[in-house]
Amino acid sequence: MTTSEISFNNTQNAFAYKTTKQLKKAKFLFGLMGNSFLVKIGTRLTPWAIKIGLPIKGLVRNTIFSQFVGGETLQQTATVAKMLAAYNVKVILDYGVEGGESNNEAYNYASDEFIKVIDYAATQPNIPYMSIKITGIAAFALLQKLDILMHESKENTLVKKYQAALLQLNNDEKKDWEQVIVRLQHICDTASFLNIGVLVDAEETWIQDPVDAITMLMMDTYNKTKPVIYNTIQLYRHDRLAFLKTCHEAALERKFILAVKLVRGAYMEKERKRAIDNNYTNPIQVSKVATDNDYDEALKFCIANIATIALIVATHNENSNLLATTLMQSLTDKALHNHIHFSQLYGMSDNITFNLANANCSVSKYLPFGPIEDVVPYLMRRAQENSSVKGQTGRELGLIKKELQRRIS
Repeated sequence: MTTSEISFNNTQNAFAYKTTKQLKKAKFLFGLMGNSFLVKIGTRLTPWAIKIGLPIKGLVRNTIFSQFVGGETLQQTATVAKMLAAYNVKVILDYGVEGGESNNEAYNYASDEFIKVIDYAATQPNIPYMSIKITGIAAFALLQKLDILMHESKENTLVKKYQAALLQLNNDEKKDWEQVIVRLQHICDTASFLNIGVLVDAEETWIQDPVDAITMLMMDTYNKTKPVIYNTIQLYRHDRLAFLKTCHEAALERKFILAVKLVRGAYMEKERKRAIDNNYTNPIQVSKVATDNDYDEALKFCIANIATIALIVATHNENSNLLATTLMQSLTDKALHNHIHFSQLYGMSDNITFNLANANCSVSKYLPFGPIEDVVPYLMRRAQENSSVKGQTGRELGLIKKELQRRIS
């Protein structure tokens, strides 16, 4: 691969996997998502309509679900994964459960489902990773209490703050948290044995500290010789670049591979609103420029230390992806390219994914699956993201129109 081979304007590569009918459907859908009023109404009404049983699942399934989700069952993802494999694109499987029922039965079920995903991924040639959310296996309220206790702690490291917080839980909470750790260890044991990477998704800032702590502890156990457990770092937070560097120091000290997925972030509007409502400092960067700068600095840091870091460049930003490929070319030891992987969400930024794949970069699509009612929160975020991120919908539409025109001519 050379950077001169990569052009994110090449729509022939980007949409080779789509028929003209499918492209026209995508054009229609992104056109709808470009209407902020429709998105605002839709994201409020859709979860409510599904919850009370209105017959709209067919509509959802044939529109936004088919654009962004791999299927309702694990088996249904096979069709999408096989299609992507034909274009040198891998898959990150994501069972779309998050923040569901607050009972151990539901959390045990989710944990078992995560393990089924790992078992399945291990049988497939192009599924090297799967994704989990800690809110799928732990009570939100318990995570929030731990986060508060960690913030109150006088200890000076993340893990020590976490350990001090555990001591302040009541007996029932300690038992519940022990079950969370058992579930997570079972997931990690299975993944390590079957050589599948586990990507721990980021959560809201007010529950993120305990998620970071247990993920780091799992890395300390499972990442001694190979990257198995990855943490997700959201660079739209103004404290995350420093956090990344601190994590690397800890990894060097404890002699494990720091594995990270770098993203910009997924909860911006919610984070800003909560900061205002609760009168605390907004954790989000002051501007998109600041976010972009920190993201690119994080890329530079990771690739400069790539011998001891495993990196997933998970972004739809074309400049950041090109920067990463340029930095890769500067590495004297090309074997270290194996520590660098790219990823974009299924249904978005095909111009990045398929052109990276065409240049022989290791790249994947993040592919959620699950019953429609379970993946609705994910789908609503995708709709909001495409209406609120400046230029994203316009860029998608422009590329689709360009390819449709190319096919006509």
